[in-house]
Amino acid sequence: MTGPHSHSHAHAADGAPRRRLAIAFGITAGVMVVQFIGAALTGSLALLMDAAHMLTDAGGLFVALLAASLATRPTTSRRTWGYGRAEILAATAQAAVLLAVGLFVLIEGIERLVVPAQVPSTELLAFGILGLLGSAASIVVLATSRSTNMNLRAAFLEVVYDALGSVAVIVAAVVIATTGWTGADAVAAILIGALILPRALMLLRETVEVLLESTPRGLDLDSVRAHILDLDRVRDVHDLHASTIATGLPVLTAHVVVDDACFADGSTPALLDELQACVALHFHVSVQHSTFQLEPASHADHEDARHA
Repeated sequence: MTGPHSHSHAHAADGAPRRRLAIAFGITAGVMVVQFIGAALTGSLALLMDAAHMLTDAGGLFVALLAASLATRPTTSRRTWGYGRAEILAATAQAAVLLAVGLFVLIEGIERLVVPAQVPSTELLAFGILGLLGSAASIVVLATSRSTNMNLRAAFLEVVYDALGSVAVIVAAVVIATTGWTGADAVAAILIGALILPRALMLLRETVEVLLESTPRGLDLDSVRAHILDLDRVRDVHDLHASTIATGLPVLTAHVVVDDACFADGSTPALLDELQACVALHFHVSVQHSTFQLEPASHADHEDARHA
């Protein structure tokens, strides 16, 4: 049984985040092309890795833009949650690619430390500054939308780390110019890889938890069960499940055993209101989409033992 929901999904249809993603994608893609040209001209591994990172981020921003567009499509009888899960799939793909790029960067950087190459510091500095300016522009564009959903947060983090990668390139150029030590280029490349790996792993873990339909972070099901059992006329709770469809959209279902008299005296609607208010108001994660099956105690004889 479910009650009426006033929860709005207007945030999904907001076009502002999509416009910002489109602008950030254009900036990142343009700077990426310039950095690849710079890497070819200078032979810099750090610049090549920063360009490869930007290639990954440009692809991630494009997928994020695509996912944001899909998420605005209405629900259908076949896709009852619409395309809300598209943002999770996009963020998972971004994390997986970032992880692969990070490992590649580390391996190549270690090899370059062993066999350093000559890198012109002036050109490296110029391309590093250009990359930093482009990343800074993308950060400004995405900053106000970064908390909208997981997909936009992933995109924002990517451009932030693009900026840090460009800083590493600039520092390497300065070190090469002042000391002549070309190994600084490899060190910068390794640092960029070290920036990529932790966030890729963290993002991958978060998105996989959603895909595995793990309980939303911040929602303690033991506490939920205890609150429900404290309600008058509730005897038991079973088949209690909670998961996340998309950012800001946790769902919860449960079978609630109540006094048989509830079905005779007409008190089930009021009890249902209490149950939905319980999960919507009492916990750090507010569950606006909840479904409760109210059962008399005698119904236990018809339940599958596996779901007890």
